[in-house]
Amino acid sequence: MPSTRPGYASPRLRPYKEAAAIFVVVFLTGIAACPPSRSQEPQKIIDQYVKAAGGRKALSKIQTVTLEGTFPIADGNPGTFTFYLKSPNRYYSELIVNDRPVILAYNGKSAWHLDGGGPSTLLGAPNTQLEAASQYYNSHLLDLKKAKIAVAFVGHAEVRGKDTLQLELTNPAGLKRELYFDPQSHLLTKESAQMNDVSEELIYSDYRRESGIQLPHSVELHRGAAVYNIGITRAVVNGVVGERTFDFPKKSQVQLPDLKALFKEIDDHQKAIDKLKEDYAGTRVEEQTEFENDGRVKKHEVKEYTFFYLDGDEVSTLVKKDSKPLNADEQKKENESTQKEIANIQKRQAKRDAKEEKDKEAGKSEKDDDEPGIEIFLRVSQFVNPRRERFRGQDVLVFDFEPNPEFQAHKLVEKVVQKLAGVVWIDEQAHDVARLEAYFVGDMKFAGGLLANLQKGTSFIMEQEFVNSEVWLPTYEEAHVGVRVLLVKGFKVNAVTRYSDYKKFNVQTISTIGKPKESEPSPQGAKPPELQ
Repeated sequence: MPSTRPGYASPRLRPYKEAAAIFVVVFLTGIAACPPSRSQEPQKIIDQYVKAAGGRKALSKIQTVTLEGTFPIADGNPGTFTFYLKSPNRYYSELIVNDRPVILAYNGKSAWHLDGGGPSTLLGAPNTQLEAASQYYNSHLLDLKKAKIAVAFVGHAEVRGKDTLQLELTNPAGLKRELYFDPQSHLLTKESAQMNDVSEELIYSDYRRESGIQLPHSVELHRGAAVYNIGITRAVVNGVVGERTFDFPKKSQVQLPDLKALFKEIDDHQKAIDKLKEDYAGTRVEEQTEFENDGRVKKHEVKEYTFFYLDGDEVSTLVKKDSKPLNADEQKKENESTQKEIANIQKRQAKRDAKEEKDKEAGKSEKDDDEPGIEIFLRVSQFVNPRRERFRGQDVLVFDFEPNPEFQAHKLVEKVVQKLAGVVWIDEQAHDVARLEAYFVGDMKFAGGLLANLQKGTSFIMEQEFVNSEVWLPTYEEAHVGVRVLLVKGFKVNAVTRYSDYKKFNVQTISTIGKPKESEPSPQGAKPPELQ
C-alpha cells in the first residue's frame, strides 16, 4: 500500500511492428505538444503527503512492503490478509476466508488470480487493472509524471464524516484511481479503483511509523459487496520477499517444451496460415484516443473498415468514419486506393517468388536471414512460469517472457525485443499465437532519441480466435503508446481495434466486403481486379 494501424498480427515480431505502426501513424498526424498543466494544486497535495509519509528520500528507498493482518468472520475463525509489494512492479494480495484463498497477483509480466478453483492468468481489463495497481503502489506517489500518471484535483469529499481532498489519477491506459487525503495529517484516508473488474475501496486509519514510513494499521476493504475490517498485525518495510511469491504457483506450472523447435514450427507454418487466411474477410473497427497530460481526452475518432487477406497482408477499405458511411466520392477514392494496394502486394509477391526460385537454383536457403521471426525471442528473452490453460475453448501453452540480461543486442530489432516483457499464449497444435501481451520495460530511443522516444510502459495486446476449427484470426488489439517526438512533442494515445463478422468468401459476400471478383488471388503480374 502506498505509504504511499493495428493490423494483421502474425507471430513474426508483432511487438515491434505493432508499436512501430502505432508510432508512425501518430507521428504523421503532426500532433501538437500538450499544453502546460492548468494547476499546481494536485502536486502540492501529493508533495504534502510525501513529506508526511516519511519524505522523498525514505520513500524512494522502499524496495518491499509487507502487511499481514486478520479480520473477523461471522460464525467462523478469523480470516487472514496478506499484502506484498516489491519494486519495481510486483504485487500480491491474499484473503483467506473459511480456508478459501482469494489471490490477486502481478509478477511484472502477467497477472493471475485464484478464487475457488485453480489459478488462472487474467486477461483484458482485469490484467490491465492489476498491472496499473502494481505500478501505482510501488510508486509510493513519487515521480508520477515520469511514470506517465496524470493527476487532477476533483474537490472536497467526505470520508467517515470528515472532509478530505480528492485527487484522480489516470494512468497511460486511461484507468483511473480516486485518492482522498486528510487536510490536517496529509495522509491517505481512502482510495478506490476497479480491481479484477470489481469495484475496490480501501479506507485507512491508525497510521504508525515503521522504519521511518507511515503505514496504516487498520484497513477497511470493500471488494464488491463484501467488506473486510482488517487489523494489521505485522507491517515491515524492506523485509525479505522472494520473487516466487508473485509468480504463478509452482505446483500449477508445467515443463516447457523445446521452444526452439516450437518457434521454428510456428515460423515454418506461417505460409500455410497466411494461405488459410485468404479464405476469410471481415470487419475491423479502429478506435483511437489522444490524451492531454492531465488525462483529459484531446481527440477521439472511430474508423470502420472491411478487409481480406492477401499474401499475409491485411487489405483494408475504409467504409465509415465516426459511425457515418463515406459518401460516394470518398468511397470511390478508398476503392481505388485498395486496388493500388493489391497491385503492390502482387508485385512484392512476384519479386519475392522470383528471388526464392533463383536462390533455390543456387542452393541457398529459401528463408531470408534478414527477415525476423518469432525465434528472435529465443536469443533476446528468457521464459518463466510455464502453464497450460484453456483459452477461447482451446488448450494453450502460456508462459511469461522478459529481457535476457546476458544478451548483447546489436540490430535494431534485437534492441526492441530486449525492451519487452509480457506473456504469450500459444496453440501448439495449430502452430500459432492465440494471445500476446507485452510492454516496454524501458524507453526505446530512435536515432538516439532525436527522432523519437517510445516511452517506458508503452504496451499492447493482440488476441485471436480459432475460426471454423482451422485457423486463428485476429479479434482484438490494444495499444497504449507514450511518445516524445523530436525532443519536443509528447503525447499519449490509446488505440483499440476490434475484428468481427468473419465470413468465408463466396458469391454472396463479395459485394459486401470489397473482395476482388476472383475467388482466388490473381496470377502474378496480372492487372489488379476490379472491386465491387
